[in-house]
Amino acid sequence: MQNEKERQTVEEIRGRYVKREEEAKLEKLRRLDASVRRPAEIFAYTFGTIAALILGVGMCLAMKVIGDFIPLGIAIGCVGIVMAGVNYFIYKAILNSRKKKYAVSVAALSDELLGSEK
Repeated sequence: MQNEKERQTVEEIRGRYVKREEEAKLEKLRRLDASVRRPAEIFAYTFGTIAALILGVGMCLAMKVIGDFIPLGIAIGCVGIVMAGVNYFIYKAILNSRKKKYAVSVAALSDELLGSEK
């Protein structure tokens, strides 16, 4: 009886540390994933907002809200449209380059976590 009780105590103590180690690895994997995606997302939101503002200024100029500069408004509006159009492609390029940079670390850590479940 004493031996069984000691074994349960040992397993309980071991379980506390093993779970924390796996949780720490999982948290590290989440942070790595976020560090891959976050810069691309920040760029896309910022660049998209700037593109929308430029498009809006162009529309205001073209519709004579700000002044009587229709050709300038059309040109500025087209710049905003082009910026908004290329935003997704720049986002994907940044994301793919960061994926390549961190692919080895993410794969090794995820393999380690998946291997510990078996």
